Amino acid sequence: MKGTMRGKLMYSGAGAGLLLFAVFGLLRGSFLGGVMGLSIAGTLLGYPVDDGIAARMIVAVSMLVGVMVTGLLFTVAGATLGWAAGYIVDAARAAALKDAVKAEKH
Repeated sequence: MKGTMRGKLMYSGAGAGLLLFAVFGLLRGSFLGGVMGLSIAGTLLGYPVDDGIAARMIVAVSMLVGVMVTGLLFTVAGATLGWAAGYIVDAARAAALKDAVKAEKH
């Protein structure tokens, strides 16, 4: 797969996904993870959430998880779209080559 367009476009798509994650997903992942962490801390420690070390650790870990999941989603989605585009290009090339060989025989 290394020499095919699938592999090349898969890596390009993963890079584009990382770039989009850095621009759009990093802050949103942090926000969503923080809100999720506040909800978990409130459920475990009671509302209103105080500023103790346990609540801060829960929020920090959930923010980190939110950023990691968002990065994974962006990267996998970009790589999948790149692989699909490469698969289409490889299929079109194979069909064109098949037609050329068929035309050459006749």
